[in-house]
Formats: sequence, structure tokens, C-alpha cells
Amino acid sequence: MESKYHKIEIEYCTQCHWLLRATWIAQELLTTFNTDITSLALVPGTGGIFEVRLNGNVIFSRKEVGRFPESKDLKQLVRDVIDPERPLGHSDRKED
Repeated sequence: MESKYHKIEIEYCTQCHWLLRATWIAQELLTTFNTDITSLALVPGTGGIFEVRLNGNVIFSRKEVGRFPESKDLKQLVRDVIDPERPLGHSDRKED
């Protein structure tokens, strides 16, 4: 872990009205990583964008994956960067 504090950005498409989805994802991440995140920004965008960036690096892109992220997926991606040993409880369980 490079730094104790991390910055997350969620860029969402305003044309597609994805603000509600972005705020829900923000709430999930802030609740899980409340002591590790120094800031979380919602970034208005256009053109169908829905990207999540951690410390400036894209960790999820709707266009690349072809779907929206699940809360569980994002929590695992963030955890893997900031604290790989941290258990996530039910978010760590694999689907059968």
C-alpha cells in the first residue's frame, strides 16, 4: 500500500441520467472504506461514460467490460489496491 489515503473518482454520463447509480456506488465505497478514502468525487461526463478511478487509474470501465459494475466487484478491486489482506465479509464470497 503506497499511501494510507486514496482518491476515488466516479465519472458518469449526464446524458444517460446515471447520477443515481454513481451516488449509490459512492455510498457503497465510502461505507466500506471510510477510513481509507480521503476523497470521492462524482465527475459529470457525456457519451455513455461510467468509469471508476482509484488514484488516477481506471479500475472499472463500463465501455471496456460491457456492463455496469456490481458493488461487490468494485469493493474487491479497491481492496486489492489499498489493502489486499482486508476481508470483505460477504463481498468476498464467490458465486456458485
